[in-house]
Amino acid sequence: MDQLALLFVLLLGALISVPVGDRFGLPAPVLMTLLGIVLAVLDFVPNVDIPPDLILPILLPPLLYAAVRRTSWRQFAANKRPIFLLAVALVFVTTLCVAVVAQAIVPGLPIAAAVALGALVAPPDPVAATAVAGQLGLPRRLVSILEGEGLFNDVTAIVLYHVAVAAAVSGSFTAGKAVFELVLSAVVAVAVGLALGWGANKLMDLLGDATLQIGLTVLVPYASYVLAEELHGSGVLAVLTTALFIAEYATDADDVMTRLAGHTFWDIVDTLVTGVAFGLIGLELHNAIRTASGRWGEMLGWAAAIVAVVVLVRLLWLLPATWLTKRLHAKRDIDEEIPMGWRETVVMWWSGMRGVASVALALAIPLETDSGAAFPDRDEIVFIAFGVIMATLVLQGLTLPWLVKRLGVRSDSEREMEFEKILAVRAAKAAKKRLREIENVEELPEELSEQMLRRAFEIGVRISPEMGDEERREARRRLKRARRIHGEMLSAARHEVLAARSEPGADPEIVDRVLRHLDVRSLR
Repeated sequence: MDQLALLFVLLLGALISVPVGDRFGLPAPVLMTLLGIVLAVLDFVPNVDIPPDLILPILLPPLLYAAVRRTSWRQFAANKRPIFLLAVALVFVTTLCVAVVAQAIVPGLPIAAAVALGALVAPPDPVAATAVAGQLGLPRRLVSILEGEGLFNDVTAIVLYHVAVAAAVSGSFTAGKAVFELVLSAVVAVAVGLALGWGANKLMDLLGDATLQIGLTVLVPYASYVLAEELHGSGVLAVLTTALFIAEYATDADDVMTRLAGHTFWDIVDTLVTGVAFGLIGLELHNAIRTASGRWGEMLGWAAAIVAVVVLVRLLWLLPATWLTKRLHAKRDIDEEIPMGWRETVVMWWSGMRGVASVALALAIPLETDSGAAFPDRDEIVFIAFGVIMATLVLQGLTLPWLVKRLGVRSDSEREMEFEKILAVRAAKAAKKRLREIENVEELPEELSEQMLRRAFEIGVRISPEMGDEERREARRRLKRARRIHGEMLSAARHEVLAARSEPGADPEIVDRVLRHLDVRSLR
């Protein structure tokens, strides 16, 4: 099996893991990691041949962009307090604790290398957290906090990692310089992200076509990451800023095709890239086995100690942090999402799985220092990092569904349905208001006016069946019947057009154009 065949196996596994995970109630990223482990122990499967410094630039931009599309700047702003406590403060605390323990148990490990180890295992993976949380039906407030933590903690951890690695390679460290680099990295990243987000929005208006616009959204995250890194900024923060800017300002309510096609496209990208990323994590078992050869007892002991530190520090930090957030939470902070009770706090604790970023950072550790000597204890650091990833991702990922079920943590379905009903009513009222405005300008026949009024009501009913009384529910039943009949009519039309595709003299491009028109009608 060569590298290309291995890539296709991972892509196929990414698709299959989704329905299998749904069937057995297991997170797809965890299943892909297990697939990677199985492939790693097969003799005919080659080692992954990807330069470590390319893993983050290739995998992170599309994953981050896809994750940001599911949230909004307003959500981040409302949850700034819990996100800061988790994504910034907890990363620093975890890095410090891991560094202290690692230097104590690994003979001869320099403090800079220990800090690098702490930084690369500190951030929970945003992809794993959101994928797992989304499948388990957790309360939206928990998902919001996990998404915010996962997206912003990489920024803090990666900057800390670069500072520590630079100190280990050069042999010198200056606290003032490190703080300056941290601030400069953030400023440069935000500036690059805003500039590219603004430019992308302007370019989308010029492109017009949905296909070209979606193609641009593929290029922009990569451009934002690479440009920020070239200017010594945080590529992760730049991608987040760009994605949030585009999500906030590029939405055209009437651009139906771009929105529908873009949503489908990014769902596909998210599924495939996530599968490949976590499959690669499992495949790194090759390197872990080679590193620990002849030293299994010692190496596993070190890894177990660091796993214990990472898991316990998160729990010991979350308990007071949650309490503090509740104490600071004011009634006016209606949008702030905070855990409600110890059960949700425990679920947040057990959701701290490490993943793609930790693997990429571990593999990206330089082989040599500036003096030409080998990077201190590089193999040991990589093995310990792999142990932390396996323990948190596989063990916690497989047991999290059981824990959620055991604790009875569920989404607030009644609240969600109520909000959906409110939006349905608002949508119907807006449609009726616009109808009245048109009637004031144009003279509509009475029959057409009544028909349009019913259509305005149907807009709300289609969104939320519960918005009306029994009479409205009866109207919805009639609407469903009409939609079914209309759907069958459109299906017959599509079959007829597709049949014409194989007829002599038929132009496939024209057939596809007519078929696309029917597809759009079906969506409407």
